[in-house]
Amino acid sequence: MGASNGSPKPVGPRTSAMLREDIERTRAELATSVSELREEVAFVADWREWVRRHPYTCVGAAFAVGYLLGSRR
Repeated sequence: MGASNGSPKPVGPRTSAMLREDIERTRAELATSVSELREEVAFVADWREWVRRHPYTCVGAAFAVGYLLGSRR
């Protein structure tokens, strides 16, 4: 298994201290990635942002849904 994060591959055998260091670095990178992903998902899923970006589409969709629900009577 090679180093996929762009750091050079060690030449000799890795010590336990090196392994711990790699694990801690990977944990920190993972925590950062998860945090960024959580923020992006919250932004994309926010209905207020959709209305701000596409107001006419949202009004049209609301009208269409209202028409379909009203025409069932």
